[in-house]
Amino acid sequence: MTTVNTKINRRSFLKVSALAGGGMVLSFSWLAGCKPTAKEMLAMPKEWFELNSYIKIGDNGLITIYSPNPEFGSNVKTSMPMLVAEELDVDWKNVMVEQADFYPERFDRQFTGGSQGIRQGWKPLRTAGATAKAMLVAAAAQTWNVPASEITTSNGEITHAGSGKKAGYGEMASLAATLEVPEEVELKEIKDFKIIGNSKKNVDGQKIVTGKPMYALDKKVEGMKYAAIVHPPAFGMKLKSFDKESISGMPGIMDVFSINIFKDDYARNFFDTTTFPEIVAIVGNSTWEVMQAKKNLKAEWEEAPKSEFMAAGFGGNATEVTVPAGLENTSSHKARMAEYIQKPGNILRRDGDPEGQFKKAHKVIERTYSAPFLAHNTMEPMNAFAHVQGDKAEIYGPTQAPEMIRGTIEQALGIPKENIQINLARMGGGFGRRAYSHHLVEAALISQKIQAPVKMVYTREDDMSAGVYRPTYSATYRAALDENNKLLAFHVKAGGIPESPIHANRFPAGAIENYLAEGWDLPSNITIGAFRAPRSNFIAGAEQSFLDELAEEMGKDPIEFRLELLKRAEMDPVGENNDYVPSRYAGVLELVREKSNWNSPQANVHRGVSAYFCHNSYVAEVVDTVVKDNKPVVESVYAAVDCGVVVNPDAAANMGEGAIVDGIGNAFFGEMAFENGAPTKTNFDKYRMIRHREAPKKIEVHFVENTEDPTGLGEPLFPPVFAALANSLYKATGKRYYEQPFAPQLEMQNLRM
Repeated sequence: MTTVNTKINRRSFLKVSALAGGGMVLSFSWLAGCKPTAKEMLAMPKEWFELNSYIKIGDNGLITIYSPNPEFGSNVKTSMPMLVAEELDVDWKNVMVEQADFYPERFDRQFTGGSQGIRQGWKPLRTAGATAKAMLVAAAAQTWNVPASEITTSNGEITHAGSGKKAGYGEMASLAATLEVPEEVELKEIKDFKIIGNSKKNVDGQKIVTGKPMYALDKKVEGMKYAAIVHPPAFGMKLKSFDKESISGMPGIMDVFSINIFKDDYARNFFDTTTFPEIVAIVGNSTWEVMQAKKNLKAEWEEAPKSEFMAAGFGGNATEVTVPAGLENTSSHKARMAEYIQKPGNILRRDGDPEGQFKKAHKVIERTYSAPFLAHNTMEPMNAFAHVQGDKAEIYGPTQAPEMIRGTIEQALGIPKENIQINLARMGGGFGRRAYSHHLVEAALISQKIQAPVKMVYTREDDMSAGVYRPTYSATYRAALDENNKLLAFHVKAGGIPESPIHANRFPAGAIENYLAEGWDLPSNITIGAFRAPRSNFIAGAEQSFLDELAEEMGKDPIEFRLELLKRAEMDPVGENNDYVPSRYAGVLELVREKSNWNSPQANVHRGVSAYFCHNSYVAEVVDTVVKDNKPVVESVYAAVDCGVVVNPDAAANMGEGAIVDGIGNAFFGEMAFENGAPTKTNFDKYRMIRHREAPKKIEVHFVENTEDPTGLGEPLFPPVFAALANSLYKATGKRYYEQPFAPQLEMQNLRM
């Protein structure tokens, strides 16, 4: 067993004994005493979060585990309580799981994103369960007057074999609640797990399929009004005026007014990305009526000048951010990026003498890859409920980051944050979009203005045209070869609008003697934000496509070529700042080679491979494509994943399958373009999504079995599939694909999509 010292965490326990029925609540602030190291904090500056949990035990032995992290499909509401239940030693069928609301006084931070939930909660959550169990054992020892060391637990029961005494947890809950928190507890060995590693069904599954109210759209209260928003038609524009009378006579319309999200002196936080700070709100008696009024509202818009605002980063230091003026176009974006490809970038890493090796190279391979802006397109539209009464506010809505938005709501309403209660709804998809929770602020301001509860709902067009997009990117890769096709040097220069996607210390850094990484970025007034596996979702596709082409040029099998590089990184690494463990990286390549039967493909099956490390996990994927009726069809995908201990295998595989389908859809079709600042696609009639019949016929997700602490899973399977698909399509069509999406290029080859 692993002994965990809880002494530094004693302040993190809140015991409450005054419960109906004499039960016990043990609230454990998961990370208050388990802070990540400075190195861990730096490794994930945009994505790090702290998790929380508490346990309620009734006097009848019923266990309720509250899951404080917002749930948006990653299944944290099931897998996180499994960690607590494992160490608590209860029967899972006797566990109830409930979504906790946002309580910063009880929990540290409640955030879902970055694929770090299980990783960050692994020991703290288990410690919470083990500590509760230890207190129940201590209560039994005191009641029976026997040594605690002679007592055992199993399935929610406490037993003393010597005396034959036995009790359920519920019988000891009241006394346990009065005892001191132990300074040390023992965690189980992995081999002794009964819950972790065994598949459990989604605790919300039945509610989802039977349509039980779980979403903010389900919220209704007496006297509630409905609201819609009207925003500028293009990025780079702002509100000039609107004619209230143009809709005042329409049925059900109560009011129309403008609202400003931010006060002038407010320093925005990292997730205060808001497309249009000033919008028009229409309030009425039903969603239908306010949306009809939207169509008739007469408003004038004008070009916005360049602006600046203060932004507070993760470290708390405020910096000035400039938003450029102008109406941007996709055509000018491409021209500007092509320009920057030719210019020197900011040097992010240099090993050896790459410039010198390129000068003496016998052959230089150079390729440029690009990808467009992408819209999140969550299934559930953006929405929120708010009820502001005097100096108190209740907010209910889908948000990934309630703690981040509470301060924004505080400044907008002028209400102390301790008087703002954010209740967490299950989200109908997130993918990073709902980390930017300005919809909650908008609803709160509308409620404050009309002095009534309100539900505010975006249309699909609102979401897609006033979105928070994945940036547009470009990356140029170069490789220097000698006369024997030996790799001499490697160079990557990558950038985007308005950020660079490059991770300078990831593979193949550390595996090549002469290596150069450069980055660049261009400012924009188009709003961007986290999109499933930020930055990795592009750079993985570019990097792994180039490695495949390089392997072909060198006459090597693509998997063997990668393994050779990883062997160098393991045995004789270049540099000291490499982000990955080469042996684990190689392990997923070897596993996917085995599971896909890589060396013996079926006839007429065209295979592509890719592997990538992100969110602390390693993934390799093989995509099999066939051509049927002059149409490329993805038949099968094999994935090998090293994410440490897998808590809930079926759910983990499901999440991997979803990421793979999502990646294939975005690779084939995903694209947002702009004309004079306006998105050219505002609904699914133009923004093409993958369809059921286009999903792979078979997906196999295989996990490396090890005892490493768990790492990320929701995002790591997404980035590799772009290149695995591109490499497979090359084998099927004879053409390399350097620009996403792929479908328009396939159609130019007279292949149907």
